[in-house]
Amino acid sequence: MKNEGVVRNYYILPCCLLLLNLCVELVSYKARMFADPLVRTAAIMGMVLVGGSFVGFVVAPAIGALVAMLQRHSRRKGGSLGEAGFLLVLGLMIFWLYYRVYIIGPESVLPAGWHNSRLPGH
Repeated sequence: MKNEGVVRNYYILPCCLLLLNLCVELVSYKARMFADPLVRTAAIMGMVLVGGSFVGFVVAPAIGALVAMLQRHSRRKGGSLGEAGFLLVLGLMIFWLYYRVYIIGPESVLPAGWHNSRLPGH
């Protein structure tokens, strides 16, 4: 169906890119644990390279299949209205995550054990 490709290209793909951007923000947050700027930069690059490869080859296809399955299910159960509801919920979920990360802070979406410890004097 032609409409499915349009929705994927102009809505779902940008949503996935927004989620990838959130992951980079979380990586940057975790890298602040390193005091040395050169080590911090190397850590960010390493985490993004390894994590990006893992996400690109393992996680992204799994998420894509899950999103496609949920989208088909919502379309089957609710027709066009069900699909529109799915897309609205997807957008609201991403907005909520962005709000939490950029306004409240990265700690708001991470488990307590993953929070950076406070450095003395900070």
